[in-house]
Amino acid sequence: MNKGVWQAFRQGVFVINKMMAYLSALLIVACALVLMYEVMTRYVIHYSNDWVIEASVFMLIAATFMASGHTQKDRAHVGIELLDEIMAPKWKRYRLLFGDALSFLFCLLITVLTWKYFYLAYSEGWDSGSTWAPKLWIPYSFMALGMTSLNLQFVIQIVDGVRGTGD
Repeated sequence: MNKGVWQAFRQGVFVINKMMAYLSALLIVACALVLMYEVMTRYVIHYSNDWVIEASVFMLIAATFMASGHTQKDRAHVGIELLDEIMAPKWKRYRLLFGDALSFLFCLLITVLTWKYFYLAYSEGWDSGSTWAPKLWIPYSFMALGMTSLNLQFVIQIVDGVRGTGD
């Protein structure tokens, strides 16, 4: 594999994941503002909004999935640190590689399914069924993009692990 192409790919995925993480942070702030708006309108001026909870859930779904690749880059997901304590340091690379490979396979299945649901929701016009009735392709698209970025991060970590250039 051409080292320059690989480095460009790695850097491109890192930049995209970082941008998605920033967007996720903005979505969390927006969600908090929307929920504060709901509290103010409901309890101060006694006006109910039927879209607020659903919009907040959509934003939190998007934030969660879109930040997953960046979170994985820093290996900030939940891990089992006990294995680091009982295994010899020379085995850490193989443990990480094995965990990344299994995680990649599982996440690949989820990615395929989320892209499938995105396609079905978009092509068949699925909506949430609520009075607001937002289209379901919106949260499915964020789920699919986030899972795709997570899988790309796993590919980077697996290749780096095999090459011995990773963590």
